[in-house]
Amino acid sequence: MDEPENTDPLKAFFDAGKAARPEPGDALMARIMADADRVQAERAKAPAAVTAPAPVRRGWLERLAQALGGWPAMTGLAAATVAGLWIGVSAPAGLTGMAQDVIAGNDAAYLIDLDPDATFVLADGGM
Repeated sequence: MDEPENTDPLKAFFDAGKAARPEPGDALMARIMADADRVQAERAKAPAAVTAPAPVRRGWLERLAQALGGWPAMTGLAAATVAGLWIGVSAPAGLTGMAQDVIAGNDAAYLIDLDPDATFVLADGGM
């Protein structure tokens, strides 16, 4: 396959830069090796092993909080629990009336008011 024509005016300069790779000088290599020798000597003087601190044991509440997503998730669960308890203890009048109808066996509590036009759609199997 033929190479496309060179349309980049800087390609020749980039190719020349890639071809002429400079080698590091002897003075630079000597400084690098001296620095490496110094680091090796410092590491040889360092203590052999540093013991890691013992892992901290967490309580059951903290483990539960982490399993549920942390303290922000626990805060949301606590708020939902308090709201559910509040609604359960002091239920609004609409809920108590419906609950009494259900307990009494009144079928009116189970009626659903559909849109009159929706009955034809349901009969055709559209929904």
